[in-house]
Amino acid sequence: MTDAPVTSRRPYLLRAMHEWITDNTQTPHIVVDAGVQGVKVPPQHVKDGRIILNISLNAAQGLSLGNETLSFRARFGGVSQNIVVPIPAIIGIYARESGQGMIFGDNDGPVGTPETPPPSPPSAPPSPAGPRKSHLKVVK
Repeated sequence: MTDAPVTSRRPYLLRAMHEWITDNTQTPHIVVDAGVQGVKVPPQHVKDGRIILNISLNAAQGLSLGNETLSFRARFGGVSQNIVVPIPAIIGIYARESGQGMIFGDNDGPVGTPETPPPSPPSAPPSPAGPRKSHLKVVK
């Protein structure tokens, strides 16, 4: 057995979901974190740091779903633009018509990478029957 690095699952899941959505005659859209380094999208279409892109075969000309990046040409406001999205910047993929799809977690790393569960919040002691009086005082 070798200790070669194992690739991320995300590009494979992305390609599989794209194929499944397309095979079911629906329109695949991706949600992209536009703040990730290497993302090249029209900034005027970014809302709250995210952009939703139609990656259907009709809308995305020359679509390439690689292991490192997703790229294609698309028209925005009648102007053709090159779009480049590093795979880690893709938050999810879904079908526009049904909303069915997949959201990617922060730990979509290599298979076999142990996923660390989120830390559980510290348990608060049970509160007495009534609200506690504040120890703060009003200073004038």
